[in-house]
Amino acid sequence: MMTSSCRINDEVQAPDAKKIKKELKIHNDIRIDNYYWLRDKDNPEVIKYLEDENKYTEQCLQHTEDLQEVIFDEITSRIRARDRSVPYKDNGYYYYHRYEDGKEHPIYCRKKNDLNNREEVLLDVNEMSEGYPYFHISDFSISDNNKFMAFSVDTLGNLKYELRFKDLETGEVLNDRISDTDGESEWASDNKTVFYIKKDETTHREYQLWKHITGTFVGDDKLIYEEKDESFYISVFKSKSDKIIFLGSYNTISTEYRFLPTDKPDDDFKLLIPRQKNHEYFAAAHGKDLFILTNYADAPNFKIVKSDINNPDINSWKEIVPHNKDIFIEDFEVFKDYLVVNERKNGLVYLKIINLKDNSEHYLECKEDVHEIWISDNDEYDSEILRYGYSSLTTPSSYFDYNMRTKENVLLKQKYAGNDFNSDDYKSERLYAKSNNGVKIPISIVYRKGIVLNGENPLLIYAYGSYGYSSDTNFQPSILSLLNRGFVFAVAHVRGGQELGRSWYEDGKLLKKKNTFNDFITCTEFLHQLNWSKPEKTFATGASAGGLLTGAVSNMRPDLYAGIISEVPFVDPVTTMLDETIPLTTEEYEEWGNPADKEYYDYMLSYSPYDQVKKQDYPAMFITAGINDSQVQYWEPAKWTAKLRDYNTGYRPIYFHTTMDAGHSGMSGRYKTYKETAMIYAFILDVLGDE
Repeated sequence: MMTSSCRINDEVQAPDAKKIKKELKIHNDIRIDNYYWLRDKDNPEVIKYLEDENKYTEQCLQHTEDLQEVIFDEITSRIRARDRSVPYKDNGYYYYHRYEDGKEHPIYCRKKNDLNNREEVLLDVNEMSEGYPYFHISDFSISDNNKFMAFSVDTLGNLKYELRFKDLETGEVLNDRISDTDGESEWASDNKTVFYIKKDETTHREYQLWKHITGTFVGDDKLIYEEKDESFYISVFKSKSDKIIFLGSYNTISTEYRFLPTDKPDDDFKLLIPRQKNHEYFAAAHGKDLFILTNYADAPNFKIVKSDINNPDINSWKEIVPHNKDIFIEDFEVFKDYLVVNERKNGLVYLKIINLKDNSEHYLECKEDVHEIWISDNDEYDSEILRYGYSSLTTPSSYFDYNMRTKENVLLKQKYAGNDFNSDDYKSERLYAKSNNGVKIPISIVYRKGIVLNGENPLLIYAYGSYGYSSDTNFQPSILSLLNRGFVFAVAHVRGGQELGRSWYEDGKLLKKKNTFNDFITCTEFLHQLNWSKPEKTFATGASAGGLLTGAVSNMRPDLYAGIISEVPFVDPVTTMLDETIPLTTEEYEEWGNPADKEYYDYMLSYSPYDQVKKQDYPAMFITAGINDSQVQYWEPAKWTAKLRDYNTGYRPIYFHTTMDAGHSGMSGRYKTYKETAMIYAFILDVLGDE
């Protein structure tokens, strides 16, 4: 092992995590985990180790503090001090949130009927958050009579929300408080019955639907439904017409829905379509009918069908949008007279509008080759106006109202990106790297105009590649701080996402997971071959499951990168997926496999970033964690850091930073969250200065 120390001050030594041998036995195989003890958050030695790591990182990067401050100021200067979201209308009120100068948190507001009317403040999160290191409002819902509000609060960052209630006429916050919820709630039309979801205390799985009557003792709440299958979780939501409440059960390959009329809160939820393995569907009410997005009957890219809500039998379905092997249907929005379909073709998203009266259809125009477009807030059922959002690597997020009848398009707001920002100064492109087996992998890149393809440009390349989540090419204001310093930013659309349809996802999960990592390596090599950059100036970044990717790549091809940033990385998949008490484990067997099965155990072990750490020179590393993270437990990156230090034969630094008051998403607040970003960017620039 090469002793790790600061580049600037050799007297500052990295924390040396003690080794306590732990044997993990299964399938006649024994793994030795010397850092298993770091799982015990109640052990003062664990907290001291995390704090020592933070101190070490801060000391080693102390010489970059001025640079961190400059970058932080750059990023926050692109946040408008006084800002307001685009108002959306729902049940006679316009809802929006706004920010006041210098304040971290939003103020949620509404106005009745007209935006010129008096503002009503619903929640001032700045006042509510006083005294809390972390404070986040997840969601809120309003009763049909507009008099009561349910809202959810997280003060730890562990995604377990306390549901609270407010009388909007008196301003009084009611005594009803419900802990351990997932943050969702829906009102029945009697304006007193609220349906909400509880999380399992240990695994955090959303598994129970409860009914609460406002003003009554929470202990008297009634359990409505419990999901017994530990691989499924549930959610609750209301139809756009507000006449139906849906209860959904999901895992990664199957769904099932039940429904209840909102005016009959004491009735039982009625099963829609029974679950079948590999059948995923989503339903939306349209009068007495349903529109259903489904992959049933050999439709891997999905199709949309219509059904009678009282007779949803598969044999009675009427096809509205057929399956297309070249077009993946991601989502849809239903209006009284229109259907809006969110399609993905050649890795890009488009919105198709269908007139339900005459079946005519057209697409919204997208003027850039590399773009993102999405359906935004559309709570009005009987409307011909579509609210949608648009962004690209060079265009800040923009919101439009589009008249689906007249095709009039009105820009409502484009997010502020700083007084010095001019989109004409930057250029984006779509490239394709070819893998060893001939698969073309899309790469989206953006850079400041004027760079020369001589291999000397610093490159930051990002990917995610799991759960079928597509890495879309949206505008990131913080990246401007790197682009303006000559960087190229690239998004590798690797397998495991759904950019190129369902098969793109299927080819990057379970026993094909290594395709994700190999695709990322291929994209990096391709950019080097075209002289966009070179290994000495290339940095890889990924978070959560994207941290699994960067972790695997750091073992497989450390020579390709000067530095790797792994934020809240999922790097110990074998141990985690063998422990059913850890949140998300049982829900994710269809994503990673169950290592209790030897075939999956062997395969996962072969790419596990933690298990595959070896004696070699590693790139510079910046690894993060959140102490209250319920999605990737803090100990995974903590153990990985300790093992990397033990095995690293190189000279480059390995830093580990834990947010001690937050979870998976980092600090709350629109400014504070960028403190860590500024530190990471300073780390990247510091490493470049070493080369």
